[in-house]
Amino acid sequence: QMQLVESGGGLVQAGDSLRLSCAVVGHRNSDYAMGWFRQAPGEEREFVGGIGWSAGTQKYADDMTGRCTISRDNTNNTGTLQMNSLKPEDTADYYCAVDPIHRPDTVGEAAWRYVYWGQGIQVTVSS
Repeated sequence: QMQLVESGGGLVQAGDSLRLSCAVVGHRNSDYAMGWFRQAPGEEREFVGGIGWSAGTQKYADDMTGRCTISRDNTNNTGTLQMNSLKPEDTADYYCAVDPIHRPDTVGEAAWRYVYWGQGIQVTVSS
């Protein structure tokens, strides 16, 4: 059974950077796309960005383009979300997720594509 474990969240100030990590355990291969989502209180879960298995395919939400970079290490089955120039409106719970069903070199923005999810990690950006 695949499990995802996020780490690296916390409280930062506006303008700071933060790196979130996602460890995929219980699965030997890296034949999946990985996505990052976030959910603010009272809001729907939204796509932040994602990366295909070979890292050749990356996709970002419009308001994150230029402010974040997603990478992955297939040897260690980990993924990273690097966020820069953080804003108070980036405050949310962040989730990594894995899509093991669709072509692993494609990245979907819809949450329903992702089967496995991490428990979520809180990111708070103060003004």
